[in-house]
Amino acid sequence: MNLNSELINNQEKIIVKLFSAMRSLPIISLICLLAAGCAVGPDFRPPDAPAVNRYAPEPVPDVTVSAPGADGAAQRFVSGQDIPGQWWTLFRSEALDRLIRKALRDSPTISAAQARLREAEENLRARGGTVYSPSLDGNFSAYRQKATGASYGQPGAGANTFSLFNASVNVSYNLDIFGGNRRELEALRAQVDYQRFQLEAAHLALTSNIVTSAVMEASLRAQLQATKEMAEMHGKQLELVSSKFRLGGASRPDVLEQRTLLAQTLAAVPPLEKEVAKTRHQLAVYAGSFPGEGGIPEFRLEEINLPVDVPVSVPSELVRRRPDILASEELLHAACAQVGVATANLYPKITLTGSLGSNAVRIEDLFTSGSSVWSLGAGLLQPLFHGGELSAKRRAAVAAYDQALALYRETVLDSFREVADSLRSLELDAQTLRAQADAEASAREALASVETQFRIGAVNYLSLLVAQLQYKVASINLVKARAARFADTAALFQAMGGGWWNRDKADRERIR
Repeated sequence: MNLNSELINNQEKIIVKLFSAMRSLPIISLICLLAAGCAVGPDFRPPDAPAVNRYAPEPVPDVTVSAPGADGAAQRFVSGQDIPGQWWTLFRSEALDRLIRKALRDSPTISAAQARLREAEENLRARGGTVYSPSLDGNFSAYRQKATGASYGQPGAGANTFSLFNASVNVSYNLDIFGGNRRELEALRAQVDYQRFQLEAAHLALTSNIVTSAVMEASLRAQLQATKEMAEMHGKQLELVSSKFRLGGASRPDVLEQRTLLAQTLAAVPPLEKEVAKTRHQLAVYAGSFPGEGGIPEFRLEEINLPVDVPVSVPSELVRRRPDILASEELLHAACAQVGVATANLYPKITLTGSLGSNAVRIEDLFTSGSSVWSLGAGLLQPLFHGGELSAKRRAAVAAYDQALALYRETVLDSFREVADSLRSLELDAQTLRAQADAEASAREALASVETQFRIGAVNYLSLLVAQLQYKVASINLVKARAARFADTAALFQAMGGGWWNRDKADRERIR
């Protein structure tokens, strides 16, 4: 006889008989009605949006100050305008868009966040299976035993050897009368949502880091180019001063000063090249590639366009759009549900059990008539005295909820600060860029004038050195000011939540 096949064929009959027997108990119906009651503990309600109508004490102007050049265009803050799901495309850089799409596909940071979300979903499914349905287990056992008459109170009887076979199906179910199990499931659902928003936060952080690093590389390249141009300029000046020295028109200290200035400028090149390399290595890691693989595009400020119309969410919507705020809210939700779990532990627990099976001394008689056995049971557990443990755990759960509420409020405050910082930074970035552009233009014009006068001997060498240094500083500062506008614009998009809610469903499924 194939015992496994016999058990499978009889499983459905056994389950039907078991539940038919359980329905015959009048108390079961009453208990099932009680199980549909309300869950103890507080019902979670999301915190209200902050009652503020602006991000900073002073209203942010609609239009920032413009400056010369393509990246000096005036930016307009459009209140209430929605942010596109692929917000980085507003910089209109094909290379940047291509790199970000590769990173979203290959980044281990995204893969880890996806795995954490799947883990939370499976934990929810696992617990839900035991809360909403009874546990059903099949059991088979076989024993061979030798017993003497003394085992049965008959010392004079001889020994008896026999076999015992048992096959049964066992059912158990914990009635969730006070909702402790449902609160536990509620906490697990909140954990799933928390991991989902953490995935969105990882997506936003990765895209923002890539944009910022690309701008940093472009800035460093521009600074490197400006430094090399200055070195070339100093080299030509050194040749000119050396020629004047040979003709008696300049002193040896003049030559040494120009040589020192050239050496100092050349010494600034390797550190800039090092920073460019490190930034590119970081971009490779963001994209899920090894630094030695290559394939990372080179970025220059001229190839990145500044977004002109910048969407700005109204303050009341920010708490529903920032993934870190939403994740913090789900932690608060989970903490609230845990208060319900701790409260339910103070109340009785009722467990229903049942089994239906067969016992026989021969395996071939296991499912014959007269061999069936069954049992039904109900158990009630009421905590009486645990040394204050259960009450203390409930107070601890309430304290954990208060902590989660404080952390949620801190997250909201930091989010509003980041938006206020970004808005103010962009306004002042434009003013800085305009001032630096004016300073660079004046320094360039002054240097050209001094160089002409120096060639004809109208000014001394010290005036030329001062003009050169002023132009070098002005040109480097202009590059930094240009890059700051790009970086702070990306920071504003990140502070606003990055528009993840506008990505289509297929796109969101791909990053899961």
